[in-house]
Amino acid sequence: MKVYFIGAGPGDPELLTVKARKIIKKADIIIYAGSLLNKEILKLARKDAQLYDSAGMNLEEILSVIRKIKSTDKIVARIHSGDPSIYGAIQEQMDWCQRQKINYCLIPGISSYQAVAATLRQELTLPGVSQTVILTRISGRTKVPAKEDLQKLAKSEATMVIFLSIHEIERVVAKLKKSYGLNTPVIVIEKVSYPDEQRIVGTLQDIAKKVKAAGIKRQAVIIVGNVLRKNYQKSKLYDKNFEHAFRKK
Repeated sequence: MKVYFIGAGPGDPELLTVKARKIIKKADIIIYAGSLLNKEILKLARKDAQLYDSAGMNLEEILSVIRKIKSTDKIVARIHSGDPSIYGAIQEQMDWCQRQKINYCLIPGISSYQAVAATLRQELTLPGVSQTVILTRISGRTKVPAKEDLQKLAKSEATMVIFLSIHEIERVVAKLKKSYGLNTPVIVIEKVSYPDEQRIVGTLQDIAKKVKAAGIKRQAVIIVGNVLRKNYQKSKLYDKNFEHAFRKK
């Protein structure tokens, strides 16, 4: 048997990779994150495939599905939303496969932060503004190390993409405003790449109020930083006076 840990992207089925689509179509067993996955993706599955929604399962229950067919030649598609390398809770699953000597691999997907940048038509690293993107979250039931607290990360004033924190938007703002300043632009995208995608544009001064008014409580990404102003220096890469290995003066 072989287990494929698949990143299904942010929602739009057309953002699945060709490789992911191929595996989903031929998998014997599909274990999917039902709380986040666009169910349209499951239409790719074989009619006789066994489907398990992991939203209501604990880790042992998920692994038991795989354990039962360990000695077969079946294919398991373990589908996560976005790219599972970020907040995917897959390391413990892959490590278990390693200990069990089960063949497995990881198929990356498009992360929601990439889909957000695309829908905004926004580059997250702009010359003269920011050359760093911080992917993080606020501390909650899953604790964030003290050295990675939002307030400390904010001192860099880099572009920041904040996951799993929209329900704590007021606390997010409180931690960021001292370093970034209240006039720093913020954009919140709910259900990015879905037909009912919603965008909230504001600053650290008013974003919490706007998010609350819109009733956004989950499935949203927060982007903070001055790159959103689109006031930047032009790239050296295409500067006619800039010489590099592929272009000589």
